[in-house]
Amino acid sequence: MSLNSIFQYFVPKDKKFFPLFEQAGANLIEMAKLLKECVNTPNIEDRKSISKKLEDLEHVGDNITHQIHLELGRNFITPFDREDIHALASSLDDVADFIHGASNRIQLYKVEKTTQPMIELTELILEATEHVAKALFELKDLKNIRNITDSCVRINSVENKADYIFDRAVADLFEFETDAISLIKHKEVLSAMEDATDKCEDVANVLESILVKNA
Repeated sequence: MSLNSIFQYFVPKDKKFFPLFEQAGANLIEMAKLLKECVNTPNIEDRKSISKKLEDLEHVGDNITHQIHLELGRNFITPFDREDIHALASSLDDVADFIHGASNRIQLYKVEKTTQPMIELTELILEATEHVAKALFELKDLKNIRNITDSCVRINSVENKADYIFDRAVADLFEFETDAISLIKHKEVLSAMEDATDKCEDVANVLESILVKNA
């Protein structure tokens, strides 16, 4: 049994890391909602406004990650292994980066018309972030292992669906899109969206590792 495992029972579980993880999860949901709104908004100027809000939330996520790292430096005793806290914070930050990246690519590449696969991928990103947030909320009580495991399984399922949609969408682009520049633009946006679900799966993998170590 690790030192952290021995001392975790004496650590106030609701004052340091867990509230920050819950904030990160809630922030990801808000970002995913904005991305979904972005791809469903036909007006380009309205999209710019949504993208700006999304960028602001990405900065909020950066600040949460920074605060988690500060707490790691300040606290000798942590609720679970320090490397797992660092890995969890980093994986959550990666999700935020790719959600923002998808929105940013839509703006930078001047994608005028979003596609059905983009819409479907944003729906899956939102679903994945909701499961991530649920698992993070349950993390403060490791007795509810089944709830966390269920969320991780659902995240993996969402990622598999996103892989299929991405592969199908790219195949259709190569088959039907005759404008090479448009093909590249759409593929880059789709790739960022699919990567966001991959990063949600990375979060699930870290959570599963934490469960194994603290079961």
